[in-house]
Amino acid sequence: MGIFEKIQEAKNYIDGKTSVVPETGIVLGSGLGEFADFVENKTVISYGDIPNFKNVSVKGHAGNLVLGEVKGKKVVVLQGRYHFYEGHEIGDVVFPVRVIASLGIKNLILTNAAGGIKENFTPGDLMIITDHINLMATNPLTGKNDERLGPRFPDMSSIYSRRLSGIIEEKSKILDIDVRSGVYAGLKGPSYETPAEIRMLSTIGADAVGMSTVPESIAARHMGVEIAGISCITNMAAGISKKPLDHKEVTETADRVKNDFIALLNDVVPEI
Repeated sequence: MGIFEKIQEAKNYIDGKTSVVPETGIVLGSGLGEFADFVENKTVISYGDIPNFKNVSVKGHAGNLVLGEVKGKKVVVLQGRYHFYEGHEIGDVVFPVRVIASLGIKNLILTNAAGGIKENFTPGDLMIITDHINLMATNPLTGKNDERLGPRFPDMSSIYSRRLSGIIEEKSKILDIDVRSGVYAGLKGPSYETPAEIRMLSTIGADAVGMSTVPESIAARHMGVEIAGISCITNMAAGISKKPLDHKEVTETADRVKNDFIALLNDVVPEI
């Protein structure tokens, strides 16, 4: 079975569980999954029940697909993701995003927990992603292209929508939430970066670093979806932070800023 057919199989299963036709998709990163609790009139489907989906194994990722409404806007939410470093093929990593794109979404908000590289960032900051650097040594579009999904050579010059980013920035000002902006570097992981690697990333223009989002962005853009990205700076990167890095800090910081994050998404989603 080809990728297109696998996507259709998953889509048909989801369509059989709900009448919701979502306009906006949201992917919730480490420690940010609580936003899904605020989706109204929702249908919750475990990843394990959806054909061709994988189970998640990382703490802070619930592994549910949630369909419903946010202030009247029809949404589909991926409550957690699975990662390249877990041993999945890159096509499997982006499969959930391809499926929700097939459900009809026009725009997608990708969120993640990230390490801060820019020295004026502090843990708890939210960063609008303006661009990314793919350092995962792979690309989800590698291999035979299926024109039913998108073109062989999709343009990535504006992969993160200025329109959507502008709405996020506008709403953050109204809510008095201090939102930064910057370039996200995606690395394979799962080990955290060394101080030397962080110095390299700073030199080439990265402001934050993480282990997700980049493949999803590429796959969604390939399918013509308009994308916004938000990183929660949960820790400062190696060499900038003076203490050892620990995933516990990631989830604790995300938990501390979750109210701002939820308020921001609640106001942004109806406007896009």
